[in-house]
Amino acid sequence: MNITWLGHASFRIAVEDAVLLIDPWLTGNPSFPDASRSAALSGATHILLTHGHFDHSSEVAEIAAETGAIIVGIPELCAFFDGVESIDFNKGGTVDLNGAKVSMVQATHSSSVGAAYAGTEAGFMIAGDGHTIYVSGDTDIMADMDWMADFYKPDIGILCAGGHYTMGMAGAAYAARRYFDFKTVIPCHYKTFPLLEQTAQALIDALPDVNVLTPAVMEEVTL
Repeated sequence: MNITWLGHASFRIAVEDAVLLIDPWLTGNPSFPDASRSAALSGATHILLTHGHFDHSSEVAEIAAETGAIIVGIPELCAFFDGVESIDFNKGGTVDLNGAKVSMVQATHSSSVGAAYAGTEAGFMIAGDGHTIYVSGDTDIMADMDWMADFYKPDIGILCAGGHYTMGMAGAAYAARRYFDFKTVIPCHYKTFPLLEQTAQALIDALPDVNVLTPAVMEEVTL
């Protein structure tokens, strides 16, 4: 399994026979180097969307056309991409994406495309290659993390942690300690804009027994 941070909340995950793009936002993303676009998108098979906000879904139609990747997400959000191949499902459901088992789980945030309702926000559990990744999407701490951790038993957490729009580093650390048994945590949704937290040091300090990784953009992590 290879995980590559594309800046902000965007990831590329190569797992089983799938290459998953999570909330890919490249053009206009201050963290992403434009020269790396081809490498980031190469071989993509699916695009997973957690919600409709511009910094998660605004470039999806173009990326789908460029790569042929299939959009995967909640029905109301998939419906915005008319004429683009999609797999819609909902919370509690699991889809098989080239051998990777992806389950949709709860998040607490909001979701819209512009002012239009885009279904509800979500997270994902991605199982494959001997691991299960919890992709939190944009969320705050929530009690649902208790059963999600117990049921899916993720060992890797990709957690929003920038504050202001989502839980911050302290909140992400609390959630990881309180609910999960992660071996590895990768924070995201931080550093992109000045109003977000700029460092993950508080998360690192709060989780001394967890491998907290802060890869550079386009640095591939193998787990």
